[in-house]
Amino acid sequence: MTIARRVFRLPANRAPRIAVGIALVFCGILGFLPVLGFWMIPLGLLVLSQDLPTVRRWRRRLSVRMGQRGRARRQPPTR
Repeated sequence: MTIARRVFRLPANRAPRIAVGIALVFCGILGFLPVLGFWMIPLGLLVLSQDLPTVRRWRRRLSVRMGQRGRARRQPPTR
């Protein structure tokens, strides 16, 4: 998985990937505790998007929206 031009290795099998993603989301929900953080929720969803079609669609929609937003900012203003 590549995030911000960095490559992160995930387990090769589907079941461990899903377990890691669910664990990250669950621990992120407990983000109010000192060791855990809310940053784990989007990371867990990103890991789950490798295997779950619903989460993959959410990720694709978000990336399209972010691309459109970036393109709108790069265009010069029309007069």
